[in-house]
Amino acid sequence: MKQLFYDWNCWLSVSLWCLVGGLNGRFGTRNSRPNIVLLMADGLGVGDLCCYGNDTVSTPNIDHLASEGVRLTQHLAAASVCTLSRAAFLTGRYPIRSGMASSFNPNRALVWLGGSGGLPTNETTFAKLLQHRGYRTGLIGKWHQGLSCASRNDHCFHPLNHGFDYFYGLPFGLFSDCQPSKTPELHRWLRIKLWISTAVLGLVPVLLLIPKCARWFSVPWKVILVFALLALFFVSWYSSYGFTRHWNCILMRNHEIVQQPMRGERVASLMLKEVLAFIDRYKREPFLLFVSFLHVHTPLITKKKFIGHSKYGLYRDNVEEMDWMVGKILEALDRELLANRTLVYFTSDHGGCLEAQDGGAQLGGWNGIYKGGRGMGGWEGGIRVLGIFRWPTVLEAGKVIDEPTSLMDIYPTLSYVGGGILPQDRVIDSRNLMPLLEGKVSHSDHEFLFHYCGVYLHAARWHQKDCATVWKVHYVTPKFSPEGAGACYGSGICSCTGDVTYHDPPLLFDISRDPSESQPLNPDNEALFGSVVQKIEAAIKDHRRTLTPVPEQLSVFNTIWKPWLQPCCETFPFCGCDKEDDILSTAW
Repeated sequence: MKQLFYDWNCWLSVSLWCLVGGLNGRFGTRNSRPNIVLLMADGLGVGDLCCYGNDTVSTPNIDHLASEGVRLTQHLAAASVCTLSRAAFLTGRYPIRSGMASSFNPNRALVWLGGSGGLPTNETTFAKLLQHRGYRTGLIGKWHQGLSCASRNDHCFHPLNHGFDYFYGLPFGLFSDCQPSKTPELHRWLRIKLWISTAVLGLVPVLLLIPKCARWFSVPWKVILVFALLALFFVSWYSSYGFTRHWNCILMRNHEIVQQPMRGERVASLMLKEVLAFIDRYKREPFLLFVSFLHVHTPLITKKKFIGHSKYGLYRDNVEEMDWMVGKILEALDRELLANRTLVYFTSDHGGCLEAQDGGAQLGGWNGIYKGGRGMGGWEGGIRVLGIFRWPTVLEAGKVIDEPTSLMDIYPTLSYVGGGILPQDRVIDSRNLMPLLEGKVSHSDHEFLFHYCGVYLHAARWHQKDCATVWKVHYVTPKFSPEGAGACYGSGICSCTGDVTYHDPPLLFDISRDPSESQPLNPDNEALFGSVVQKIEAAIKDHRRTLTPVPEQLSVFNTIWKPWLQPCCETFPFCGCDKEDDILSTAW
């Protein structure tokens, strides 16, 4: 009888333990390590979603995510261009600290996949932090943080060297050059440089003929012929920019090139297939999945079923396709009973691009009431981005936070919820958002935020906590062209230095009352003008004391194309392959 009683108690204890364990697995607790899904759009405007006030686009899945979570209204990128912003996002540090900022205007981002610059391997990403804590880590989509250093296959800057266990996507990014029918997106100065280099290359055979004809020394005809053929080959490609598509627009799985050039019409389908497979593969262990969408960057590659879907043009069609993809990802979490123990975060790397146009039609995003856009220094439209967090049973549904926060803050936040240990040997510019998201504190930990354009400080923000006022100063602003326009049309992207406007004294705005930066303050209409500017300038001096010299990853030398670094799936320079199956997810 005693044995029967003992067996019954054992069975009951084990059953209760399994039940509690199962409930915790399904519903999650604050003390458990959640799965993490990061969703990042490429250049989505802060005003492009319904939950942020847009009534011309349908984004039910992202809106539902916001209604079930916390929405940030003053969420800020560390830079208004993708490479720099993403470097800060991954490391929790201003890009200038890792050398991911340039003093040369045209080098605002990595230009060639065959360049030698990238996110240094001594930087510790959030993926590496969580990988060390037992997380399975994956990146699917755009990387744009460099690839190789010294040889074609060293892949020193590859995602797998930055803490990701799995990578599928574009090591570079999506550009109009990736579509043969689209106008090349290369910067104007770069096109001129290409034509000059083409002319120089074409002259090589002629220069080789001079010593032969003058009989100074003998140059074999075979050498001249080889150079002539190479010159002809490159001239034809330079003329059509076909080399950009073949060499920049490639698709990789881990270290293997699976498509070169990338077939744009298929890449979103392949990415979604990989995302769903990753969730299914690691559903029984904690995972970190970074989904880096190619939407909504030009050339706005959109499946036929979504063309005309929005009734407001190709850009909004592309937004709605991305929303549909987000819905499929959330469905997968629900299907595997993972939703309640998964922290989901949705954002964009920077504001919408205002210069992106085709025949007068706007191909970039809408930044709402905020001035400026992508690549426009410190203006709010280029750096204020969407920020949505959902973690059921932990974060309050429908909560809205108006405090200044940063994309960089995802770094210590993930370290906190995943049990990681922040590096102690470097300055971390970001702050853990969990106390703010959970409502344990009412104010952001950021007192000052600095807004760079390349290596140049253009603006700074002071969050005056005692009265919740947010002040912002501009020392430099870009010159819009034509004069009076709201963007730099024709030049591709605004300058950081040179063709800019310097302000002394600086422009001052009260962002808490004037978020559109339309009413600059001065000593005549703001009694605190002098003290506010003085306070911010003191903070800037303190900030600059913490900067240490580092190699500039986006220098001219690092960003120029180097044949020996060009990834190629066949014999260089005749690169081309397609190793992907034609059978895609039936969801499409």
